[in-house]
Amino acid sequence: MALQVEDLKDQTKYRQIMEISYHDLVPFILDYLRRKSRVTFFFWSACIIFFGTALRIRLNIAGYFAFRDILTHSVIGLIILPLVCIPLHELLHIIPYYFMGARKIRIGMDIKQYLFYVTAHRHVTTSSQFRIIAMIPFILISIALVFLILTMPGLWKWSLSLFLFVHTTMCAGDFALMNFCYMKKDKKIFTWDDADRKIAYFYEEI
Repeated sequence: MALQVEDLKDQTKYRQIMEISYHDLVPFILDYLRRKSRVTFFFWSACIIFFGTALRIRLNIAGYFAFRDILTHSVIGLIILPLVCIPLHELLHIIPYYFMGARKIRIGMDIKQYLFYVTAHRHVTTSSQFRIIAMIPFILISIALVFLILTMPGLWKWSLSLFLFVHTTMCAGDFALMNFCYMKKDKKIFTWDDADRKIAYFYEEI
């Protein structure tokens, strides 16, 4: 039977180790992206590889297309596709949440922090479940984009490679939260959100 929020308040079995206000997510993300681990090594490596791929494609198309067309596809890759992709990215967080039993699922945004997020109100998630929820958008969208880059013509290779890099950076919050869980891998971690108060709580099993 899945744990409930009330179960985690049993101080003989569980201990709260952190609470994060949604308004303070950026400092948390930056902190845990700086902490060295396999998770952050993978994230920064993916950013470098995808940026390098985009740069190589840009060099390859130089001289074959008008600058105006290249600029248009730059805007498509850097701005238009990332904005269009936000609902899909969040939906790919929602689907695993739903199959894990969450029903009070909400999508939010914080304009001051330039953040979009999905939260499941008062739904307890284990660290392994959270990794699945966090990684699915990155994995599925990255696979789809790599396939399209390999099959689409030159200018679209450029805009899609830019989008692949930008989307990876959009996953920074997911990787930061995964790194937090990874750095507690010797403990059994649980998390739940109070979407009304906009606070995320993390507990460990004693």
